[in-house]
Amino acid sequence: MCGITGLYAFSDSGRLALSRLQASTDAIVRRGPDSQGHFVYDNVGLGFRRLAILDLSADGNQPMTDASGRYTIVFNGEIFNFRELREKLVRKGYQFHSQTDTEVILNLYISEGRSFIKKLNGFFGFAIYDKEDDSLFIARDRYGVKPLHVYRDEDHLLFGSELKSLLALGAPRKLDYVALSQYLQLNYIPGPATIFKGIKKVLPGYYLFIQGKKVVRKRWYKIPYDPKKVAKNKLTYAEQQKKLVTLLDEAVERRLVADVPLGSFLSGGIDSSVITALATRHTPHLNTFSIGFRDEPFFDETKYANLVAKMHNTNHTVFSLSNDDLYEHLFQMLDYFDEPFADSSALAVHVLSQRTRQHVTVALSGDGADELFGGYNKHQGDFRVRQGGFKAEAVTGLNLLWDVLPKSRNSYFGNKVRQFQRFSRGMLSGPKDRYWDWASFASEKQALDLLSPASRQKVGRKLAAKRRKDILENIHADGDLNEVLLTDTQLVLPYDMLTKVDLMSMANSLEVRTPFLDYHVVNFAFSLPVSSKVDGTMKKKIVQDAFRPLLPPELYDRPKHGFEVPLLKWMRGELRPLIEQDLLADDFVAGQGIFAVEAVQELKKQLFSGNPGDAHARIWALLVFQYWWKHYMAEPIKLKTS
Repeated sequence: MCGITGLYAFSDSGRLALSRLQASTDAIVRRGPDSQGHFVYDNVGLGFRRLAILDLSADGNQPMTDASGRYTIVFNGEIFNFRELREKLVRKGYQFHSQTDTEVILNLYISEGRSFIKKLNGFFGFAIYDKEDDSLFIARDRYGVKPLHVYRDEDHLLFGSELKSLLALGAPRKLDYVALSQYLQLNYIPGPATIFKGIKKVLPGYYLFIQGKKVVRKRWYKIPYDPKKVAKNKLTYAEQQKKLVTLLDEAVERRLVADVPLGSFLSGGIDSSVITALATRHTPHLNTFSIGFRDEPFFDETKYANLVAKMHNTNHTVFSLSNDDLYEHLFQMLDYFDEPFADSSALAVHVLSQRTRQHVTVALSGDGADELFGGYNKHQGDFRVRQGGFKAEAVTGLNLLWDVLPKSRNSYFGNKVRQFQRFSRGMLSGPKDRYWDWASFASEKQALDLLSPASRQKVGRKLAAKRRKDILENIHADGDLNEVLLTDTQLVLPYDMLTKVDLMSMANSLEVRTPFLDYHVVNFAFSLPVSSKVDGTMKKKIVQDAFRPLLPPELYDRPKHGFEVPLLKWMRGELRPLIEQDLLADDFVAGQGIFAVEAVQELKKQLFSGNPGDAHARIWALLVFQYWWKHYMAEPIKLKTS
């Protein structure tokens, strides 16, 4: 587990940023607290932070330069097939001076050029400098497990694992108002945008090649989804299940290599339970970790996690938390964000990562399964909309009722009403609009209405429309649910789910590995028909059926709970001063000039009413933004929290 940063200067002015390389590396210290390194040559600087995962020789440190002195690499991530790739290079005559995957990547680049990247099985962001060609090769993994950002102007190209590192190198702090408007809709910022104008996320499965002043951007991996081939899939459902078990078991085994304590998250849901069950095939008495919520019994799944732990004889630890325990971590979490990110479940991941890191350095997780195999309520909802029928039409026929009944995520009844209303809207929408609606907490109009007139003028409507069009490009009127899942892997997965896990694990110097995102598993998932994933009664069907023998029967036939941070309670309690006297106070909002005071007032009024709906989620997005804005765009933060 590491962090990388660096620059390629196009001019003498650009070279001045080389003096800030140390500060840029220091900015990402939590990604690698064990060691750091720098490489500077003429117009190029590379920085590196490292957390030791494997017991490596001293010459395994980075930046790493090959024996000829021509090539130098900084690498963040893990390559799980590096040993077999190394053996092939040895047979070709290549010599190695360490046991690292970093050296394998470097020699593969020397041997095969940029095309080698397709051979890598793992997650990564890296940069390789070639002195002779004066070229820099920057690449990101297939699905965006590891982050990578770039900024380019006429003087230099800057890159780094986190926005903090680019800001330390001198990237400008200018607000991207299109990104802000989409953040207010989704509660996170989809790539390639970031909150800073000009700084971009390298898209998953893309690389950049820089030479002279020319920058080439190329997609090196695309999920091989072809609906015609899916329709011709000749495997029986039983054969599909057998193959999934084999592929996922191999993926888990690959991710168990580490010379430091290793464990697995075990939430009690299907996905983490499957990963745990498979891991125990290869690691006896596996360390497993769960969090329980004493004050929120509806969301507490430790009963099911304990059943899995007992069945597979794991060394299980439960971290039992109160709402006060969660609240104590709230501002630690916010302090780590270098762009607004308002998925409130990040708080639970932060606490889980912090507590887990006290026991192990590496943890497996079940992330990715929902997006690949259809695990969310919206997936079953989309399936039912496409199927139609009496029940679906009956929900739509009660539109007036859903509009007047109280809606809230914090109660069973209120949440059902909220879901019925969203489903009803989806029945009346086309597939693209339905997808965007169900992915959002606010409509585009609601987001724009929150902005001040001056801010609204800065939202480029054409650019906003293009970004949304690019996100929805794989959804077609005559398509099926697989197109929704494909879109999720390119939106929800990299910019919400994986961002959440990366940020919160890195904040606590914990590496998280995701077997479901082994590319063999992903490619297989998109060779399967919808009927293998979702039907009228079951979500994530093939995952549930394939691993049924390995899991306690109690895990089945129960709703998917997930976790909701008690935001509404906090906003009506501990966080109320922050809303009314500080970050969302009328005078502060007016002086800041970004948001419309009246619109924020209306949202606060809804929050404190008997029918809050999603107001707490939207207020949370505003609070996260304001906290971030004070830290990165204004003065150091001083909060009125009591």
